[in-house]
Amino acid sequence: MAYGKRKSERVDFERGIHVHIMGIDGTWRRDCIMIDVSQTGARLCIEGSFEGLDLKEFFLLLSSTGLAFRRCRMVRVAGDEIGVQFLERDKARKTYLKQPSTGEAV
Repeated sequence: MAYGKRKSERVDFERGIHVHIMGIDGTWRRDCIMIDVSQTGARLCIEGSFEGLDLKEFFLLLSSTGLAFRRCRMVRVAGDEIGVQFLERDKARKTYLKQPSTGEAV
């Protein structure tokens, strides 16, 4: 599998970074190692089986408390490694942030 065709420059981690993936509904969680990351996605090595998990959409937890995370979807599988694409943040939140404040002159 070619992982070098990303649109964004990626950062490789020599020893990997310990992270977790978790189902959107919180019913499952797996330990993994982030091998590399870019602005648009990452490559993960899953510890344990991920057979039967819904990887269409899930969270990549970057901190042990879950405060730093990205919403993802799986785009490729190669053995125990998966390639994930980061999904856009909530469009409603973007719309809210773009609205001018009430005290702003028009």
